[in-house]
Amino acid sequence: MRSGHRKEIVAVTTGEKISAVGNVLYVVATPLGNLRDITLRALDVLASVDVIAAEDTRVTSKLLARHRIATRMLSLHAHNERRRAAEIVSLLGSGKSVALVSDAGTPAVSDPGAVLVRAVAQAGYVVVPVPGPSAVIAALSASGIAAPQWLFCGFLPATATARRAALTRLSDYPGALVFYEAPHRIAATLDALVAVLGPERGLVVARELTKRFETIHRCRLGEAPAWLAVDTDRARGEFVLIVDAPGATIRAGDDADAHDRMLSTLLAELPVAQAVRLAVKLTGAPRNRLYERALKLSKDDRH
Repeated sequence: MRSGHRKEIVAVTTGEKISAVGNVLYVVATPLGNLRDITLRALDVLASVDVIAAEDTRVTSKLLARHRIATRMLSLHAHNERRRAAEIVSLLGSGKSVALVSDAGTPAVSDPGAVLVRAVAQAGYVVVPVPGPSAVIAALSASGIAAPQWLFCGFLPATATARRAALTRLSDYPGALVFYEAPHRIAATLDALVAVLGPERGLVVARELTKRFETIHRCRLGEAPAWLAVDTDRARGEFVLIVDAPGATIRAGDDADAHDRMLSTLLAELPVAQAVRLAVKLTGAPRNRLYERALKLSKDDRH
């Protein structure tokens, strides 16, 4: 351990303002969207390191400008990470301190950074995490899903065949499954989740976390495609998807409530017969029961 690093640890335990020390790589979490979510320690580090390695310097410059931080930046992204890693190891060797940041959240978690961290550690230098915002943890904390264990799966493969194969391998996992997804693939991913994991498992869709149009929607997997299709705005932004554990306990009445929510959504856009036909396909529930509920909901809406 470098002597300067020990000084920083003492400062952290006493709650004092810290300054970065040389020969250290700081892995710094930054806000998901709301710039006020930055931690005091992160600001200390970003202001005092010699260099910030940023996924996109244009994005990070906005955060730095808000806090009047003028630290020099260099880009580190998926296409140049191996080359940059060698440069940063050289900087550390000359006594410099470096902070690694991604565009949003915690670096090296489905973002560039792992290659750099590994190279720095292998070169014998200290890597210090500066924790803070994480889309995975934020979504889980607001999900209400109480699975005793969960598995972060990152982004699913882009092609339909590979996506289904990946989900098939995950289908027997006993806990909750957590995925990231991009707007241009969210519809296909929801369809694949329903096809492979079935329509009955619980789902939480967390979209645009901490941003203006933040959405946290809870439903069953079978309801999700119809919910997404109702409004094109729902397919915008970055997504965290949390699929509840198989066989998770469901409260009595949840089925009826879920079916009513789905039918209400469908009836807002479709005639009764079409809404019921689609609801039967998505849920597997008896047609007669759904038809009766649809008629009642339609009647209630007219009064």
